[in-house]
Amino acid sequence: MAGRERVVRMSVEQPLWRALTAYRLLTMVYATLIAAFAWDKFERPWLAAGYLAVLVVWTAATLPKVANAVSCTRRFLGADLAIALAGVLLTPVVDAQARHTDGPTLPSIWTAGSVLAFAVKGGWRWAAFASSLVAVANLVGRGDPSRDTLHNVLLVWVASIAIGYIVEVARASERTLARALEIEAATRERERLARDIHDSVLQVLAMVQRRGTALGGEAAELGRMAGEQEVALRTLVSSGLVPTTRASEDASQGAVVRGVDDAAYEDGHGHGADGGAELWDLRTLLAPFSNSSVTLAEPGAPVLLPPPAARELAAAVSAALDNVRLHAGDGARSWILVEDSPDEVVVTVRDDGPGIPEGRLAQAEGEGRLGVALSIRGRLRELGGTAELISVPGQGTEVELKVPRGKAER
Repeated sequence: MAGRERVVRMSVEQPLWRALTAYRLLTMVYATLIAAFAWDKFERPWLAAGYLAVLVVWTAATLPKVANAVSCTRRFLGADLAIALAGVLLTPVVDAQARHTDGPTLPSIWTAGSVLAFAVKGGWRWAAFASSLVAVANLVGRGDPSRDTLHNVLLVWVASIAIGYIVEVARASERTLARALEIEAATRERERLARDIHDSVLQVLAMVQRRGTALGGEAAELGRMAGEQEVALRTLVSSGLVPTTRASEDASQGAVVRGVDDAAYEDGHGHGADGGAELWDLRTLLAPFSNSSVTLAEPGAPVLLPPPAARELAAAVSAALDNVRLHAGDGARSWILVEDSPDEVVVTVRDDGPGIPEGRLAQAEGEGRLGVALSIRGRLRELGGTAELISVPGQGTEVELKVPRGKAER
């Protein structure tokens, strides 16, 4: 039995943390260079040197803190913002002319990195809080702010809030996508379990019930018990363990869907599960279906597919042949045609039976009889392929199964 699919989640915000790490390093270097070029204009260069030393050490030491949301704690964000605000407020103390000009502050654009950390960590509300404090510090430090100062403050405020909002939307989208992938994986697993039940347990119970009733005596009691178990299993199916399904349309007549012969998986050609080969020859799996009433036409070269794809495709062929036997009778003839191309593998199952009346399949699905939908179309859908059924009353039925190689080999 195949294992349950594992949903792989991708973090949409991780690239933002990496970008923020690079931004902090680059802006630290930028702030140091700006201060070096203006060194002779500082009234208190020793104070500027002390602050920049703290800024360099802090930035280098806290790089792991901005690597992801977990390590970027509230305490770190508070200390980081405090260093940024201290630099802004120290600027007029270090350079008195800065109060009357629009020159850069000591931390320069490094301050924006602190605000962006708030935005990525907590969304637009955190960004609004941090950018507002930076705006107040800039206005206080400038004393009489110019239009350019007001423009820069407003730009940082709006940009940080916008980035915070985008992060929130991205997180919500990521959660929605992750939930959708989980639901899809769970649905695929339930469909697989439903196919297994449809192809085996429900039909066997229906056969036992029918034959037991026909034989009478102790067999009738066994048939009655099998009928009760069938009802109980259907109730369990409809309760949500697996999708609501019923046995094929004529299961009550004792039909049993054949499984693919496991011995075919371990043939002498080296394509068995124990041989460790990555590809199986589809012809080997289809060979057991050939008999006096079923003709198999196959290529001369091996038709190689990954084991899951080969197994499911062979099981779909088995389900199609059983439908022929059920609906057309034991005297009907069938033909299996295997076509192999670089892009896809096509298996066609034809029969000379009476065909399917128009609208019968849709009616059966509406009644919850999902034999074709699950055992054939469901399997091909799992492989990324298609199953087309063409039937004309009085002219037989043709089922065409297509599996794209690119999807089947992933």
